[in-house]
Amino acid sequence: MVMPEENSSISNNRAKSGGYSAMTPKILKLAEICEANNHINPELYTKYDVKRGLRDANGQGVLTGLTDISTVNATKVVDGVRVPIPGELMYRGINVYDLVNGFLSDGHFGFEETVYLLLFGNLPNKQQLDEFTDMLAEYRTLPTNFVRDVIMKAPNADIMNSLARSVLTLYSYDEYANDLSIPNVLRQSIQLISTMPLLTTYAYQAYSHYIMGRGLFIHNPSPRHSTAENILMLMRDDKSYTEAEARILDIMLVLHAEHGGGNNSTFTTHVVTSSGTDTYSAIAASLCSLKGPKHGGANIKVHQMFADMMKNIRDYDDDDEIRSYLQRLLNKEAFDRAGLIYGVGHAVYTISDPRAEILKTYVEKLSREKGREEEFKLYKNVDRLATELVNKNKNVLKPMSVNVDFYSGFVYDMLGIPEEMYTPLFAVSRIAGWSAHRIEELINTGKIIRPAYMSVREDRAYIPMSER
Repeated sequence: MVMPEENSSISNNRAKSGGYSAMTPKILKLAEICEANNHINPELYTKYDVKRGLRDANGQGVLTGLTDISTVNATKVVDGVRVPIPGELMYRGINVYDLVNGFLSDGHFGFEETVYLLLFGNLPNKQQLDEFTDMLAEYRTLPTNFVRDVIMKAPNADIMNSLARSVLTLYSYDEYANDLSIPNVLRQSIQLISTMPLLTTYAYQAYSHYIMGRGLFIHNPSPRHSTAENILMLMRDDKSYTEAEARILDIMLVLHAEHGGGNNSTFTTHVVTSSGTDTYSAIAASLCSLKGPKHGGANIKVHQMFADMMKNIRDYDDDDEIRSYLQRLLNKEAFDRAGLIYGVGHAVYTISDPRAEILKTYVEKLSREKGREEEFKLYKNVDRLATELVNKNKNVLKPMSVNVDFYSGFVYDMLGIPEEMYTPLFAVSRIAGWSAHRIEELINTGKIIRPAYMSVREDRAYIPMSER
């Protein structure tokens, strides 16, 4: 379906009208009262040994559960001492390096194989993979008029919000929405994994047309193509893409599919699932967690930072000029003045993030195809220089490396994918891991997750209205 740009005028008016008004003086005054009465003395966190962010003083995550789905390693114990090692990411015990090299050597796309591995615990043989891929293709459809009645009628500039709304709405189309039996939850999970690329790309097309005033292109997915190929086809007006583009997007999907049970959105999956809620609500909650700029939105900040960097650095081979800009970032004198070099450092990885190491090789190949080797040179040089500067300025003792977000925004940009789609594409991939963890939670626990919070408020008497 193709619609001309003039049909989009409705939306521009709708997007500009309605909604919440600007902050009023009354709201601002109430906000002052709210803030004044919600501060907790930071010393109390130390006094009561509270693991803020569920991490201890050494940055290690507090153990809250067990999982058989994936492993994230950054250290090992040698002679009783924990020492940093090059980062390892294992899916069901298989190193992600071996997984990527395996499907590339075999010449097939890897995301579908990765989804199978995460959900079922083992790599599929040829027949199992073919049958599973056919099942994904069969489920890659939406209810009749869903695109028109749900996605198109309420375009949203934030695709993640649109995604969450669409997932929650799909509950209404499922006769067995509340059935928590494993066969039913597995069926729901596979359907959501299959339809997430449609929900994402159609939400972007609605935003592009109704809010930005561009043409509207709604393509049907192809059952003969991989998830990565379908995403590129659905995103582009002419549905065209190169083999190299599809391959690197497929690798991106594999690298983002899962990252242990402790990351914010996956932990959200476990917490919400433990309450006994339905699959659609659990996945919507995970989407809302992933949306945050401290989690799934980090690659947007990296991309924007490099755009500013390229305006301010003339010679991408000049280490001194690059160091000067990076120092200004750390001094809160450049870009967003947050004092951060985005994409550098990770909560778990130290010496290296394996996802970034894998991605780096294929980013270089794509940059040559796209004629953007100079930009990649800047990325490589910042990669080399930034960690040393951060360690020096922040007095960080542990080794530090760039993370997967450092390169992923550059990849999306070379693929012609707009910033609005960066985090949604993360969700298209990570729903594989969320689904595996939801099933694991349902099978193994049966106990609601309810951590403790200590109240630091003293008791006091109720004061009658006349005495206040």
